[in-house]
Amino acid sequence: MKTLIVYYTLEGNTEYAAMKIKEKTGADILKLIPKKAYCDKGFKKFFWGGKSAVFKEKPELEEYEINLSDYERIVFGYPVWAATFTPPIRTFTEDNKEALKGKHFSVFACQGGSGAEKSFEKLAECIGIEKFESTGIFIDPKAKQSAETDAAVDAFAATLD
Repeated sequence: MKTLIVYYTLEGNTEYAAMKIKEKTGADILKLIPKKAYCDKGFKKFFWGGKSAVFKEKPELEEYEINLSDYERIVFGYPVWAATFTPPIRTFTEDNKEALKGKHFSVFACQGGSGAEKSFEKLAECIGIEKFESTGIFIDPKAKQSAETDAAVDAFAATLD
């Protein structure tokens, strides 16, 4: 099944996991980049990122070229913000609502605290599906690299075969 990993990363944790999954599965990859970058340090990072997520903002993204009809499975990856998925993922899903219909979906989230399960429910609702085929939760996989976390990423990647 031809797979595309669509992800947003702020501090590199999600990108770390996405690249490991790509290595294991051979999936194609699409990194979402907002035209206006989010602050990645201090109080502003949590305030503006959390506010943007809670208020379901849709930031404008840098242009990307992808033909979603080429893919049967879409894997979403993102950091958890305020127990929900990040705004760039919202922009992508809402901008591509029709093209995403009928696809198989999996998702992974990177977090330092909690909220991933709730974010999966919210993303599934946004996409219009009942649940994801597979899910993965990784605790700061780049910032806190460990054999255990890498094994969790590998186990998630194995569900995509």
